[in-house]
Amino acid sequence: MDGLTINSFFDNDGGFDSANGANEFVDLEFTYADADTHLNEIAELYSYTEHNEFQLNVKAFEDQMEMYKLKPLWQQLSKEQHISIILKLIDQLEVLDNTMRMKAARTLLYLAQGCWVEVQSDEEQQSLSRYNVMLLYRSGVFQAFIELLNLEIENATTANVAIRKIAVSLADSVDLRVILSVLYIITEVMRAEKEISESEYKDLLEAFVQEISQPIGDELLAVKLLGMITRFCSGSAPHFPMKKVLLLLWKISLVSLGGTDTLKRLKNEYRVREGLPVITEDTLEVSKTMRASSPPPTAGNDDNIPKRSRPFRRVRNIVISESLMKQSSLDEQEQLGMELEAQNAENEDDIPDYYRQLDDPMNGDKNGSALNETEFHKQPSIAASIPPSQHPTLPWAPKVRQKDIYQFMDISRRKFIGYSLPDNCETTAGLPKPICEGINILKRHLYTSLADVQIKREEEITRNPLTKGEDEVPINPTEILYQAILPNLPQYMISLLKILLAAAPTSKAKTESINIMADVLPEDMPMTVTQSTKLGIDVSRHKEIIVKAVSAILLLYLKHFKINHVYQFEFMSQHLVFANCIPLVLKFFNQSIMTYVGSKNIIPIMDFPSCVIGEQPELTSDLVIGDSEPYSWRNIFSCINLLRILNKLTKWKNSRIMMLVVFKSAPILKRTLKVRHAMMQLYVLKLLKMQTKYLGRQWRKTNMKIISAIYGKVRHHLNSDWAFGNDLDARPWDFQAEECTLRTCVDRFNNRRYFSQISNAVRFPDQTNLSNQNTGLNSIDNGVFNGIENELNINNILNSENLIENDDAFDLTKEFKNNYETWLKEEVYCANPIDWNEILKEPNLILINEIKNSIHYSTYFMKSG
Repeated sequence: MDGLTINSFFDNDGGFDSANGANEFVDLEFTYADADTHLNEIAELYSYTEHNEFQLNVKAFEDQMEMYKLKPLWQQLSKEQHISIILKLIDQLEVLDNTMRMKAARTLLYLAQGCWVEVQSDEEQQSLSRYNVMLLYRSGVFQAFIELLNLEIENATTANVAIRKIAVSLADSVDLRVILSVLYIITEVMRAEKEISESEYKDLLEAFVQEISQPIGDELLAVKLLGMITRFCSGSAPHFPMKKVLLLLWKISLVSLGGTDTLKRLKNEYRVREGLPVITEDTLEVSKTMRASSPPPTAGNDDNIPKRSRPFRRVRNIVISESLMKQSSLDEQEQLGMELEAQNAENEDDIPDYYRQLDDPMNGDKNGSALNETEFHKQPSIAASIPPSQHPTLPWAPKVRQKDIYQFMDISRRKFIGYSLPDNCETTAGLPKPICEGINILKRHLYTSLADVQIKREEEITRNPLTKGEDEVPINPTEILYQAILPNLPQYMISLLKILLAAAPTSKAKTESINIMADVLPEDMPMTVTQSTKLGIDVSRHKEIIVKAVSAILLLYLKHFKINHVYQFEFMSQHLVFANCIPLVLKFFNQSIMTYVGSKNIIPIMDFPSCVIGEQPELTSDLVIGDSEPYSWRNIFSCINLLRILNKLTKWKNSRIMMLVVFKSAPILKRTLKVRHAMMQLYVLKLLKMQTKYLGRQWRKTNMKIISAIYGKVRHHLNSDWAFGNDLDARPWDFQAEECTLRTCVDRFNNRRYFSQISNAVRFPDQTNLSNQNTGLNSIDNGVFNGIENELNINNILNSENLIENDDAFDLTKEFKNNYETWLKEEVYCANPIDWNEILKEPNLILINEIKNSIHYSTYFMKSG
């Protein structure tokens, strides 16, 4: 299976104008959330080129009302009439004539859209849409449209027509877009309803979450949508409207798995279950209290760093000799560099007032006048002069891993005593008192993650497969999803990354192996300048929405898999890495990030429902303007998501951190610091921190403000040597072994937990299947491995014809022959029979040998008797 091929990685080098000062970058009042506002999320469902189809929905509704001999005024009908009409439309969805089916589908879409012809404002439209959606779901419309979706997916005629076309357009996906729009609107309304604490539709909401969390028909809805994405990327269904598919997959996953609040609650529940303390710090909440930093002055190009030609440095009008320059530079950066100030603070005017009170009074003020000794003694103490609220504090409590404590104590024992006690952090005999105090401090900040507990349990099961058997796997939405996507997860990840690559703003036309514009390009190309401008904005907007959806899906799956079981997370992570996700994300950020964040690819009067409510002005070039906001919500959301994905893939993985270094991510990430948003800068600084040890002394010397920002904003791990590369775990020759070991553990986990179940993996074959199993090849049936390796296949042992015929070839020991009666009494006639179902859950070589011996022994006794 081939990964993505990243061509021309640095084709589009987002330039940086070093002349631009930090004053041009304003703080962004952006609040990160699981999704944008409900109105914006609905508006992003439709492309601007789809607006002509809105009138088709109204026409279908009016025709249906005429057929039912009713006025086409939905709000004037009673609730009983509403239900009756909906049930009739559902029946019409099952007729053979496709035209009649789609007329009923468009009518239901018009109802889900809020009957916008009859309303006068956006609020009225949203209220009516909410009422209609709840009525539609209660009547079974969601299930009916799932069946319609199945029909359209398997429609070979439409697919063959699209494959033969040179350019696929909107006309090739009309029916699919109607079906997906209804499903998306219902899901999005339910998501918005889920955020209301005291909802009147709580019972419907719970039923909806339960329905989409379980297989609908033969498979999960999320798996069905992932299958559509895979078919689209393989070229067998180029007409699938990918934007709508991705948005629906994202919202289905978000509603079924849960968002940020659900993740926080589940994580603490799982920690309490494992006997771990709950986590009170939350990254999203803490980052809201941080102040955004100004970008470093050399964020554009590390190669253009100005060199100092003078041998002396002037700080506070004092000339310091070159021999003291290194220490004074560090002292200055410690005072002035906790925030990334763009100006070179070399003069007294540039020093903030807060830091001025820390100056040495004997050095004088900025005019050179020194304080006399009497005035100096009259000065209040520095600690007393600083208000309590201004004391510089770190935003995070430091952490320590158990591995760090082991390493610290091992080094201390070797240094002071000359011996080591592996994996012992209790014995402190012979260690000096300061070392013991340091150990106590480390233990006080010890943090044990859920992943550590889960990995330790897996190691115990591997060492003792019989006594430490698999616990009952808890069934929850995340576990159901993982089991459903496990057989084809690599293909799903590659498909998502292919779409992300095609939608990235830095991608060239030659690198786009798939056409993601099929559901935005009209059949007839624009003829006027205004229409061309509108289409250009629509295409850019279309790409941005796709990037937003893909990044949200990947991050959501990674976070849920990580708290459910760390090896589920590692399995998905490895396949993302194998598919070149790391260079792809870096390619995405290798652009003019400020241009991308501040893009105005939006036409407010063309957004739904503004484009259909009230009198519509004629679209002119003057009206094709962007939003008034100084930033694009979806673009910042996408950037933060991609940075978080990159952090999750590389955290504590030295081999992947080296990929960041090899792909020269440091200058790309430095340019990203130009976006003045605290949360976004936090994740950039985390990525820079983990690779600082590999960047060399010169890089650290010329980027001391970034180093200071990392100290001030990123969580500290006590005793961590992140800045200087002396960590024993950072040896490059161990990287390959580290990745291979991880993959071995993940494969062992999947094979034991999912592929070796006795009901699926070890089946009793008939004689026709026996010859196939004896070949030692594994087969796959319905996504589950059917059979195991030949030497571990119990069926081959039990069905071997040579087992009894050649039993004389097995020599039994004299001791066993003399004590076989004791063996019969203990092993055959024992009061507690062996539970073979439990034993066979963990087939391994030792168990197979025991079964062989038992069968041979029994055969011997029968013959001797």
